[in-house]
Amino acid sequence: MNRRQTLRAGASLLGLLAASRLTAVMAGPAASGPFEVEKSEAEWRALLAPAAYKVLREHGTERAYTSPLNGEKRPGRFSCAGCDLPLFSSKTKFDSGTGWPSFFEPLPDAVATQVDTAYGMRRTEVHCRRCGGHLGHVFEDGPKPTGLRYCMNGVSLRFEPSADGPA
Repeated sequence: MNRRQTLRAGASLLGLLAASRLTAVMAGPAASGPFEVEKSEAEWRALLAPAAYKVLREHGTERAYTSPLNGEKRPGRFSCAGCDLPLFSSKTKFDSGTGWPSFFEPLPDAVATQVDTAYGMRRTEVHCRRCGGHLGHVFEDGPKPTGLRYCMNGVSLRFEPSADGPA
């Protein structure tokens, strides 16, 4: 086994351990259809901007530090760009330093999760529970009180400012 194979094997093992700990921490159903909101591929393409379609429907990832929502600090809510389901409150948003909008907790009954084994890693993928749109991943390196970091793609979200303070 060469050095690269050893490093990959170690990273995979660490990913498996982290994901198994997260599975015990995460609540909610696995993200699998059918969903309340379902559309054809053509309908999704007509509804979403190309970058949002790539992330929400094809499980893509936007480049770090490209989303204006990463720096959004106003009170309000972050909703699914696919179906407008409210997902996160601005009260749970924090600067993770990763380049993606990050939250320590979703709104109740907003997201679903499933295991993602792409790229030789084992991570916990986060989806909108209503339309199944891919939002990002959740990790166990977030702040208190949950210790979780919901690392979301900004193009998968819409921000709705609140005039009355944090939503």
